[in-house]
Amino acid sequence: MTSGAPKVVVVTGASAGVGRATAVAFARRGAAIGLLARGEAGLEGALADVEAAGATALVVPTDVADADAVEHAAAVVEDELGPIDVWVNNAMSTVFAPAWEVSPAEFRRATEVTYLGQVYGTLSALRRMRPRDGGVICNIGSALAFRSIPLQSAYCASKFAIRGFTESVRSELLHEGSKVHITMVHLPAINTPQFSWYVNRLPRHPRPVPPIYGPDAAADFIVNTCVDSPRRHKIMGGFNKFLVVANKVAPGVIDHYVAPA
Repeated sequence: MTSGAPKVVVVTGASAGVGRATAVAFARRGAAIGLLARGEAGLEGALADVEAAGATALVVPTDVADADAVEHAAAVVEDELGPIDVWVNNAMSTVFAPAWEVSPAEFRRATEVTYLGQVYGTLSALRRMRPRDGGVICNIGSALAFRSIPLQSAYCASKFAIRGFTESVRSELLHEGSKVHITMVHLPAINTPQFSWYVNRLPRHPRPVPPIYGPDAAADFIVNTCVDSPRRHKIMGGFNKFLVVANKVAPGVIDHYVAPA
């Protein structure tokens, strides 16, 4: 865990949506922010938002699917801003289509960004936090890390993989007695640009499943989890919690419930 308020925070997928809102929420707590994403225009907007909140930010254009690029970004942030206290892995990609309509290249890209991007971010953070014996890594999941839904097979599979990876790393840190904390925040449906940005082969425009939350609510939940009450994982939203429990009790029923989606 961090000691007091974090001084330096890295957020991936920081150019829009939850990532951008999370960067601003940490900025309001006085942290300097490393902003990582591919979209340079969105990163410049996030930079302006963080500075308007009274904090310092550093833009590092980064494709999180490239391990070397993530490692380079981590080094740049520490050189410019100082030791990283909190690293939030938020970047994602998806394809809206039945599995049999998703190409191998699309499966690969969604997996590399959504799953391996979090792996690479975690490893870069650990290279710096473990020697200092402190820090928080927050991997962003959702109820879809526990219960898959139709038409997002690559995304759901990646979220399941993140949960497995995070639990392995947590056990390894506990084994060595490390004070580095790794957590997962499982978000509900959020009103973000993702539903317009990614490949869609559906007959209609995809929309999040209600109840729908705003990015600022998700950002506050993430900050609280990282700073005020770090736990092994936290699930945001009553329906999210219900879905996770219901899937444990009656997964076959949930199969039929989500099938018409």
